[in-house]
Amino acid sequence: GVCVGALSWQIESGHVSEVDAADLSVVLAFRYSDDEPGSPWTYFIYVDERADEAQREALGEVFTGQRGGTADEQFPWAFKPANLLGVRPAAIEIDHTPGRGWFRAGGEVSVRVREPVPGEEPVTCLISGHHRSGRELFTDLLDVSDGPLEFELSGVCAYESTFEYSARD
Repeated sequence: GVCVGALSWQIESGHVSEVDAADLSVVLAFRYSDDEPGSPWTYFIYVDERADEAQREALGEVFTGQRGGTADEQFPWAFKPANLLGVRPAAIEIDHTPGRGWFRAGGEVSVRVREPVPGEEPVTCLISGHHRSGRELFTDLLDVSDGPLEFELSGVCAYESTFEYSARD
């Protein structure tokens, strides 16, 4: 089947080589189909418009998997066939309130979480790492409107977890 979605990361602390990445955000909007050979990912990466050129470049490299490290193991768009549509700056707003979060990247991506799935046990996800527990939720809105990625859904699943990535320097 076809999977579409959007992911958000709010970086509390960290760096890429000598580049400070603290307090910046990244959003990824994607589509892939298990019915296509290799299930290639088609995606955009949006990097916080507050980032300077060095920060945008470094974060783009980390989140596309160009820096290797844990991305090679955890980002399907890095280790599977993929079509990167672009890495672009965007005004990113994120509220990761547990069970009720939301995020936006410019006018292209908007996600609002409705609530956790009732009675759901903690689950794990490849992208945040199976060593980290997370939980499944329902969305109020999953809206992506950017060229070849166009979809608007409600009531579909969402996932929340912490993360920690490392890249090769």
